[in-house]
Amino acid sequence: MKLREPMPELVGATEWLNGQVTKDELVGEKPTLFHFWSISCHLCKEAMPQVNEFRDEYEGKLNVVAVHMPRSEDDLDLEEIKKVASEHSITQPIFVDSELRFADALENQYVPAYYVFDKDGKLRHFQAGGGGMQMLEKRVNRVLGEVEKA
Repeated sequence: MKLREPMPELVGATEWLNGQVTKDELVGEKPTLFHFWSISCHLCKEAMPQVNEFRDEYEGKLNVVAVHMPRSEDDLDLEEIKKVASEHSITQPIFVDSELRFADALENQYVPAYYVFDKDGKLRHFQAGGGGMQMLEKRVNRVLGEVEKA
């Protein structure tokens, strides 16, 4: 997916945990961060406290949606996804993408991966891998700054 392309519809979830959201609910007043993770991904689990800090620090200013993307058959166990989500305090909505429909819509192949969309639903930043949280925070702050100026 290229920068400035519109957010795809949130369709194809095999399950939603912690509530469900739609594209229409996300686009309009505030930016959105999607973070892709998997129960078998060590780097994802390491990054989760920082993602949760983002969620809490920017509450009311930023939509945060977790996307569980399986890497193997073992990652399809819904009870295990629920357990790991609970252990890592993932309280934001979780799109369980067991058929990779949302991942395919974003052309995402990575966990962890982060997609930042501005309030108008345009992709503004993408990054993959365990590091780079400072860069992610800069990008989030940039799109939040645009909202405050508007």
